[in-house]
Amino acid sequence: MTDPQPAFVLIRPQMGENIGAAARAMWNFGLDRMRLTAPRDGWPNPAANAMASGAGCLLDGARLFDTTAEALEDCHYTYATTARPRELTKPVMTPEQAMQDAAARLGRGERVAVMFGPERAGLENADIAQANAIISVPVNPQFPSLNLAQCVLLTAYEWQRVRDDSLRDAFAQPDLATGQEIEALSRHYEDQLDTSGFFYPDHKAESMKLNLRNMWSRMSLTSHDVRMLHGMLRQLVRGRSE
Repeated sequence: MTDPQPAFVLIRPQMGENIGAAARAMWNFGLDRMRLTAPRDGWPNPAANAMASGAGCLLDGARLFDTTAEALEDCHYTYATTARPRELTKPVMTPEQAMQDAAARLGRGERVAVMFGPERAGLENADIAQANAIISVPVNPQFPSLNLAQCVLLTAYEWQRVRDDSLRDAFAQPDLATGQEIEALSRHYEDQLDTSGFFYPDHKAESMKLNLRNMWSRMSLTSHDVRMLHGMLRQLVRGRSE
């Protein structure tokens, strides 16, 4: 199963060098799904390969389309990168917000794309009209222009941050024991403690067992903890009987 990730779609890119630089930026952060729409200088492009350096595999696998609509036809949700205000009303997100949203959508099984416009003037309104949301980088309003590869790099970086956070969250989540496991642990200890005469006097036995069960549930034990506690008790019983 392939790793879900957004497709980066370069709309009418002009210079092969910028396509290659965009490929390098994508590959720096583990992204490998590049789409190209009507590159000005044709495709394949030797200048793109030279600039891509070790990321040439992205160019080899890049999908080529004639129009924006064709490049997006299999996508459920598309973000358009632009620094200019538009009359088209759409949700506007920072790269960070967009990639968080993209990760959630990909997690639900949606296919997601990010559009990047040509170097000279960026995306046209006709392109943006086909997007569901806009990514706007908070840059200096007196100089809002970003190089194609810079914009790709920023977005790819934010994608990697989202992935890293997701992985950290996954590893941080302990394998908590189920109610069935806790119940079996409680019975195991109750049986052995009962055999050893721990629950004394008799009229306090039920409240002592209740407190013991409450203690197990309050401890947020993992499955590993439960197995270890079972093993500890078995060893103590075994040692006592030898």
